[in-house]
Amino acid sequence: MLLSPRLCGLGAGAAALQLLRAGRGGLLVAVRARGVSTSWSPVGAAFNVKPQGRRLDLLGERLGLFGVPELSAPEGFHVAQEKALKKTEVLVERACRTPPGPLTVQIFDELSDALCRVADLADFVKIAHPDPEFREAAEAACRSIGTMVEKLNTNVELYQSLQKLLADKKLVESLDPETRRVAELFMFDFEISGIHLDKEKRKRAVDLNVKILDLSSMFLMGTNIPNKIGKHLLPEHVRRHFLVDGEHIVIDGLHAEAPDDLVREAAYKIFLYPNAGQLNCLEELLHNRDLLAQLVGYPTFSHRALQGTIARTPETVMQFLEKLSDKLFERTVKDFEMMRGMKMKLNPQNAELMPWDPPYYSGVLRAERYNIEPSLYCPFFSLGACMEGLNILFNQLLGISLYAEQPGKGEVWCDDVRKLAVVHEAEGLLGYIYCDFFQRAGKPHQDCHFTIRGGRLKENGDYQLPVVVLMLNLPQSAHSSPTLLTPGMMENLFHEMGHAMHSMLGRTRYQHVTGTRCPTDFAEVPSILMEYFASDYRVVNQFARHYQTGQPLPKNMVSRLCESKKVCAAADTQLQVFYATLDQLYHGKHPLRGSTTDILKETQEKFYGLPYVPNTAWQLRFSHLVGYGAKYYSYLMSRAVASMVWKECFLQDPFNRAMGERYRREILAHGGGKEPMLMVQGMLQKGPSIDDLVSALVSDLDLDFETFFMDSE
Repeated sequence: MLLSPRLCGLGAGAAALQLLRAGRGGLLVAVRARGVSTSWSPVGAAFNVKPQGRRLDLLGERLGLFGVPELSAPEGFHVAQEKALKKTEVLVERACRTPPGPLTVQIFDELSDALCRVADLADFVKIAHPDPEFREAAEAACRSIGTMVEKLNTNVELYQSLQKLLADKKLVESLDPETRRVAELFMFDFEISGIHLDKEKRKRAVDLNVKILDLSSMFLMGTNIPNKIGKHLLPEHVRRHFLVDGEHIVIDGLHAEAPDDLVREAAYKIFLYPNAGQLNCLEELLHNRDLLAQLVGYPTFSHRALQGTIARTPETVMQFLEKLSDKLFERTVKDFEMMRGMKMKLNPQNAELMPWDPPYYSGVLRAERYNIEPSLYCPFFSLGACMEGLNILFNQLLGISLYAEQPGKGEVWCDDVRKLAVVHEAEGLLGYIYCDFFQRAGKPHQDCHFTIRGGRLKENGDYQLPVVVLMLNLPQSAHSSPTLLTPGMMENLFHEMGHAMHSMLGRTRYQHVTGTRCPTDFAEVPSILMEYFASDYRVVNQFARHYQTGQPLPKNMVSRLCESKKVCAAADTQLQVFYATLDQLYHGKHPLRGSTTDILKETQEKFYGLPYVPNTAWQLRFSHLVGYGAKYYSYLMSRAVASMVWKECFLQDPFNRAMGERYRREILAHGGGKEPMLMVQGMLQKGPSIDDLVSALVSDLDLDFETFFMDSE
């Protein structure tokens, strides 16, 4: 999961100048090769031993978090933010008095960088640092930067300095493509918040942004609030599966993997029981989003949200989803028949397949058809072996090596955080990845990528190296063994490292569009592509060795694992189509043609196939409506693009260096500085149609008959 923090989450109307947006990038910038450090060590060994703690260095200087001197103590956030705010004031004044030209864009990007370097870092620290004082200081810094963003959003003179540039056709034509695109993106970020409107409408836009942020926060909180029911209302054998609070049972989730049908049914009906306040909050949120979109000149919120994406328009998204649904239909029906058959076998008294059944019965079918017990795989996937596998892959494809580097005093927030230097064979040091991989109390249960500092070309010709964090939740190593990963954990590691490589190799001139700062439906392409590498035996065979015996993972075990993912996969994909369609309808034409629950019921029956359950409101738990409003389809589209890239460029040879270089040149290098479809066309050497994208997703579901032959031997 990509977690690229945005300033629009920090304060009113910040979408107008989304200085931290997942933006768009530029051309490969030549960087001066840097020497190899003697403190670097092989990556595999570094992850298969427990860190020995920081070297005793009583006299050494504390570097501060991520090597930022001010952040050696929580109070340093205030110092860092004040420096950023002072620099911002200077840059705003400079932007307003600079004649329109390329320098205008450079100053805007420097302004973006000054705020991002505090806000990105603070956004990570406020959720991940184990020390509450650091978290509180980071939260305060986020609020302070957010206030500055609100001021910038309403600074008409600043807006006009950019407008003058873009209004001059000759000047615009003289800009290189990346600079022109970045200028247009800054303008887009201004105008979606209404700064181009008259004073009264501008105030209305700011007010709507404030309201939307408040409603988003309320709705997000409500998606996780448990529901309670009197314990006398549930049979004893069912209620013992749930938390008891006095005379009540607390239901805090769907318990989708519970073997007992009644437990899953109770959890589904109680957890999804409608809450009037949450229902009103969602309807208000959707209504206000629609009002804001129309105020700033878009027919719907979806039209506004899809600007600059691969899809471009809601009509294209719906065409993609409807065609995919049609292609999946027969496969989904067969999947439901298989699940129904398994339910009949295990529970003959109640064999009707209901919405709370698929996760459990698809798991049973998977286990019955393929022996994929995770404990059989874990010994082959030590963390060190997996990291060495990534190192081998990146080296062969891209000429890149990963080296472990000892962090300085105070540089990391927890002793088990590892620091990796990313080094190119010719260009030298490209950037740093901090690996926060292990479980700890209070750490968010998310696997995600954070940009801490974006890359950019500085005025003196040096390149500002990107810095990112990869956060996973892996178990700590045991006394007798290193950290061992399940196949799912290994795939997640490869996925997140795909984001990291995008950040390292998005060598753009402007940090506003560096690395993963690109449209949502393109941002997951590099990470999902890595999942295909993680499922290919030729890649896995390079590193999967039993941590005790050194025995390689047998090929048929890898094949069975890959084929097991296809069991009921059509139904899983169909569910995602349903969610994405619902998201589009909620953000389409208003007023909606019914309540959000009416639309859910109709959409579920048309795009999923299992019946709606009366007195439930799944949409009130749909937390992605906040961060991915009108963009939930993005994961499906990114997967379709990644599938095409894999099949057409890497399936024949996953270590093909020429294809790796093309991948870097056409996709990774640009960050978000180029139209996403142009990057895809450059990689595939053709522009994929909607039918191509749909076919790529559907063909992924086809079974590999070689696996059956191997299993029957």
